[in-house]
Amino acid sequence: MKCYMCAKEGKDTDAVAICIVCGMGVCPDHLVHEETPVWEGDYPIELKPDLEHIKRIVCQPCHVALKENCMFDEVC
Repeated sequence: MKCYMCAKEGKDTDAVAICIVCGMGVCPDHLVHEETPVWEGDYPIELKPDLEHIKRIVCQPCHVALKENCMFDEVC
C-alpha cells in the first residue's frame, strides 16, 4: 500500500500505517501518533476522554478534524 498524501504530491512512498478514522494509508511523514479522544459510532458524535491513554495513529487531515471538533479541552 502506498501513502495517499504522498501520491497526491506525486511521490511513490510506502505506507507504514493506516488511519483509524478514515482508513487512509500513510507514511511516517504524514501520520500523527498520539492519544486521541474516543468516539461512539452513532451520530451526533460525542468525543470522550480516553481513560486508557492509548496512542493511536491518524492521518493529518483526520487529526485536524478531531482537534477542530473537540467539545471539551480536557478530552483533546
